[in-house]
Amino acid sequence: MPQNPVRRIVIAVFPDVDLLDVTGPAEVFALANRETGGSAGYRVELAGPGPAGGAVTTSAGVRVVTDLAFAEVGTGVDTLLVPGAVDLEPAGPRARVDAGVVDWVRATAPGARRIASVCVGAHLLAAAGLLDGRTATTHWSTAGQLAADHPRVTVDPDPIFVRSGRVWTGAGISACLDLALALVADDLGEETALAVARQLVVYLRRQGGQSQFSVPLSRPASARRDIDEVRLYVGEHLAADLSAAALAQRMSLSERHFTRVFKQETGSTPAAYVEALRVEAARRLLETTDRPLEAVAEETGLRSLETLQRAFRRQLGTSPAAYRRRFRTAV
Repeated sequence: MPQNPVRRIVIAVFPDVDLLDVTGPAEVFALANRETGGSAGYRVELAGPGPAGGAVTTSAGVRVVTDLAFAEVGTGVDTLLVPGAVDLEPAGPRARVDAGVVDWVRATAPGARRIASVCVGAHLLAAAGLLDGRTATTHWSTAGQLAADHPRVTVDPDPIFVRSGRVWTGAGISACLDLALALVADDLGEETALAVARQLVVYLRRQGGQSQFSVPLSRPASARRDIDEVRLYVGEHLAADLSAAALAQRMSLSERHFTRVFKQETGSTPAAYVEALRVEAARRLLETTDRPLEAVAEETGLRSLETLQRAFRRQLGTSPAAYRRRFRTAV
């Protein structure tokens, strides 16, 4: 009888590493083993700069114990997973780039089948030269830093995760679950990944889309509950009539007054806000399905292929077809 494959997952840990970015993926891989009766073959190891068995204090103050020292990892790594750490500065969080960790990542990556970063771990991959010529994502708060420090990397702060060949990058903190589920789907199929997602009580793909800095989240709650209720309605009824006139009628306001109040509260006109949400929904469908472009336009309320194309050009500077070729994630 052939033995089940061993998929060795090595997660880097170091002082102030984000705790969830370590434990979240580890839990996903453990559940994949359970859901497959052990046939998934995932074996998670924590590697750190100190000796094996050494304690590393995470950003949450919780200590984790390493299985291996960096120098002991060697070859035979299936997946090298690199979380990150941040320093809080007056101007905001700044990703920490430790030269010792970067050197180890650079030396270890060639022997791994695939490499993945979680959150600001993308900065470590970039410093190791692993993201040059690739598109990558990271936590939205440090995306500008990543782009400025590494001009050869195309930084997209929107997706939950980006796959570029054997290199994967994930977005902020809780997106470690999305990334790990995507890795499981890549290895074992979406049915197994869905079973794991059910156990975690999370979506295999967030209903908010792949965008980690989604349109609703990018605009804070307004001071008016009625405006927030309209925003919620828009997000849940993208195929409906969402013209300013129709939305104003829902609020029992004149169209002119509604438009003024909406822009005052959200910083956006109703038309621009609706289009942004529809484009986000279209992105999700292009990333995860093979639906024809015409069907994507109809389902998201953009109605026609021409409208879909114009909206993508305005919002993203590309065409729907080109976007799908670049960011298609489902099998």
